[in-house]
Amino acid sequence: MRSNTLRADLLMLLTAMIWGSVFVAQRLGMDAIGPFLYTGLRFALAVVVLLPVIHWLEKRNRQTAPVPKLNRQLLRGGVLMGLALALGINLQQVGLLFTTVTNSGFITGLYVIVVPLLGLFIGHKTGLGIWLGACLAVVGMFLLSVGEGFVVASGDWLQLAGAFVWGIHVLLVGFFASRHDPLRLAVVQFATCSAISLILALVLEEISLQAILAAGPALLYGGILGVAVGFTLQVVAQKDAIASHAAIIFSLEAVFAAVAGAWMLGESLDLKGYFGCALMFAGMLLAQLWPRPVPQATPPKAAERAADADVAHRPSQG
Repeated sequence: MRSNTLRADLLMLLTAMIWGSVFVAQRLGMDAIGPFLYTGLRFALAVVVLLPVIHWLEKRNRQTAPVPKLNRQLLRGGVLMGLALALGINLQQVGLLFTTVTNSGFITGLYVIVVPLLGLFIGHKTGLGIWLGACLAVVGMFLLSVGEGFVVASGDWLQLAGAFVWGIHVLLVGFFASRHDPLRLAVVQFATCSAISLILALVLEEISLQAILAAGPALLYGGILGVAVGFTLQVVAQKDAIASHAAIIFSLEAVFAAVAGAWMLGESLDLKGYFGCALMFAGMLLAQLWPRPVPQATPPKAAERAADADVAHRPSQG
């Protein structure tokens, strides 16, 4: 059991590293092509990669378990997730044109706090830790994003809007993933996101084969490693993951984004910005680690199982 948990933690750490570094690929890809074309192509590439993986898994498991059918409910769930994914990832992608990888990584990570706050509207209870964590995150974002004259970069506003969309996406994933095959859901949502983004690219952007080839390395990294591999690792890891471990390790994505931005793009922050990042990260951890209230009528063992079942879903963006 301990070996499985350690393996899951290491896989999730690798996933967070991949997702953090993908912010750099997202930024570099737009040196050659527009944000909507980059998103559309990399998610289409992820679909192409995942389809044979799903076929191989179904073929391997056919003798031990029945293969789930592609039904209308699964398609509806995947399309809804794909709509939220398309809005969230394109807000993030366009925002990267007007802000840094470091800012984008930390502001996007606020979905960890946004999710339970949005849960208030559907009857979920929110503990003191969420409110304290949200307060720290707001102060941290102020220090990170507000410049001279109390001006916030437009890209930071787009990333913040995206964090709320990611929160909605997480709630959708939590609802549909427990009812349908997660890999099939992933393919449907990736295909939906790709189709929407490519339509936007055809309408709003110039498209040329030479530019696409120039963006090839960033597309390969973002599509294969960031989306297809990152999502698959997440699914495999969370089979044996402890909820608190998953939430903490995946939130490290913001730190890895900052490291990747500094190393590969030469980005740097002033002291105020680093302090803001530290406060935002502390807020994310506080929101996840603060003990949640357990109803008195719940038996101790059941309460423990319920806490471990509350796994933090990360939006499959990469």
